[in-house]
Amino acid sequence: MRLDGKVVLVTGAAGGIGRAICRRLADEGAALALLDVGEAVDSLAVELAGQGTRAAAARADVASSAQVQQAVAALSAALGPIDGLVNNAGLTSIIAPLLRMDDEQWARDLGVNLTGPFNTIRAVLPGMVQRGWGRIVNISSMAARAGLWRQAGYSASKAGLLGLTRNVALEHAADGITCNAVLPGLIETPAVAKLPPPVMDHAMSLTPARRTGRTDEVAALVAFLLSDEAGYLNGAEIDIDGGSHLCPVVLGSVREVQARRDYRHAPHAG
Repeated sequence: MRLDGKVVLVTGAAGGIGRAICRRLADEGAALALLDVGEAVDSLAVELAGQGTRAAAARADVASSAQVQQAVAALSAALGPIDGLVNNAGLTSIIAPLLRMDDEQWARDLGVNLTGPFNTIRAVLPGMVQRGWGRIVNISSMAARAGLWRQAGYSASKAGLLGLTRNVALEHAADGITCNAVLPGLIETPAVAKLPPPVMDHAMSLTPARRTGRTDEVAALVAFLLSDEAGYLNGAEIDIDGGSHLCPVVLGSVREVQARRDYRHAPHAG
């Protein structure tokens, strides 16, 4: 129960990774302030409360500063001051060449993925500074470092989130606050499960672990970063991608190159 007595705000709480994080934090003893844009967050709060977890839900678009301020005020009134924050809400508004991304789509990606975390951090940070303790975890992406084919807005916003992470750590480490980034690779969420088999096969051929990550693996890392045990880990960028951030080029084995080409028929295919 590493988080017993702590109140943690999770954005994008009703999504695949968000739900896994919330359930793990509940197991660690945290009270959960759940924030999402859709009504599914309400049923998640009911589910967690039914299991004995103190939980409250609010709906808000994280891209809106006013909505975030209002939601955080309501959640704090219900559960108490926010001790930890997980910025998990994210989206990609379009998968298309850069030249086909219009102003609105670009603004939406940055609004949710980068301005959203800025809004939530700004809402909870004063209380953390006042109490001399706080934990912030930003869910970025492997795309922040490597880019992502035809997802310019998503990649740029997730890269910007790393810069925001570093600045929060630089400015507030002396206040007892940590801010770290988690960079997931391909995680087995409902959305990923819908990818066409050729796309999934290609992704797995470039992943040293030869499998997708599990949402509970991401949740376990987040739980650690929110704990007292992670108090000297600050401004870090932690990859959780099965080694996908490593160079996938094979220069020393014809057999391995062939195995990757024929991944669906290789012995390690799941």
